[in-house]
Amino acid sequence: MTQPIRIDMAELRMVHLPLLTPFVISTGTMTHKAFPLLVLRADGVEGMAEGVMDPLPDYLEETTAGALDLLRGAVLPKLVGQKIAAPADIAPVLAPWRGNRMAKAVVEMAVWDLWARSMDQPLCRLLGGARDRVEVGVSLGIAPLEETCTRIAEALEQGYRRIKLKIRNGHDLDLLAGVRARFPDIKLTVDANTDYALQDLPMLRRMDRFGLDYIEQPLAFDDILDHAQVQAALETAICLDESIRTAKDARIALSLGAARVINIKVGRVGGFAEARAIHDVCAAFGVPVWCGGMLESGVGRAHNIHLATMPNFTKPGDTSSASRYFERDIINEPLEAVDGLMAVPEGAGCGATLDYDYLDTVSEVVEVWRA
Repeated sequence: MTQPIRIDMAELRMVHLPLLTPFVISTGTMTHKAFPLLVLRADGVEGMAEGVMDPLPDYLEETTAGALDLLRGAVLPKLVGQKIAAPADIAPVLAPWRGNRMAKAVVEMAVWDLWARSMDQPLCRLLGGARDRVEVGVSLGIAPLEETCTRIAEALEQGYRRIKLKIRNGHDLDLLAGVRARFPDIKLTVDANTDYALQDLPMLRRMDRFGLDYIEQPLAFDDILDHAQVQAALETAICLDESIRTAKDARIALSLGAARVINIKVGRVGGFAEARAIHDVCAAFGVPVWCGGMLESGVGRAHNIHLATMPNFTKPGDTSSASRYFERDIINEPLEAVDGLMAVPEGAGCGATLDYDYLDTVSEVVEVWRA
């Protein structure tokens, strides 16, 4: 029986990290990463997690402002002072609030990190991870063909195991034709970020000729049924991202034949408990999963690496080197891929430690709750 720990303090920051280069997808352009960072302390131990919601609801419905309001006004005042023997013990704290999975994930993931550190265990071991490094690929934002090919060549030289291209309606077939002409044998995928509709099925079928590993989330963020119709018409696998929030969503999607690959983002689904459940459902269906990214700082990146050590994460994820995105990260440990492999950060919990000197310079708001 694990000795319970008491959450003595919660610190919530709003962090703004500039990106080295703008990141363009079908729904907009990001020039910096703004996110809430939660640090929990108990018995001299520190656990942390970051949120993946956006300032505006252009990925899913949640927003940064809404998450901060829920955390400040409802969750954190109730969380501080709680005793936990395992992460599941905070379920009653989060249960009254419907939806808001990204906001809940910040709390749940920080508790997992805190719990793992309190036992001096790496997070991956407690999650059921099976390896000490994971395969990673790169995700390339929307750009003209020549620039895209230059970025692909650089990524391949760095050893990345998969290239994912962001696409949108009208920036797709010609791009893929040009890329395949120069790189006929690379493992290539595309991410539509919901920019297509069922009426675009004839065009989506033309993507079959490019030998893609999968097409990610072509249709609406909340759709499963129409994706089943698209998957039935395509040779290429459909990968669902935004549509999958729960293990139940995954079970329904796979039962209907709506996808042959699932992207698991721990922040999207509400935390590690749900991510593990989705992983297990997909394994039961014989469907592979991979770990998606949301341009996280080193804190979220470290969490993602630990998650991706689980057995059914058999496709390269998006957790590439932090130096591709940030001139300086908020953690002390360099998270850098070597030959397309990302090593699990060493140490207890997620293995990340905060660079408070730099963190203070990029934190807009710092709020503290004490028991």
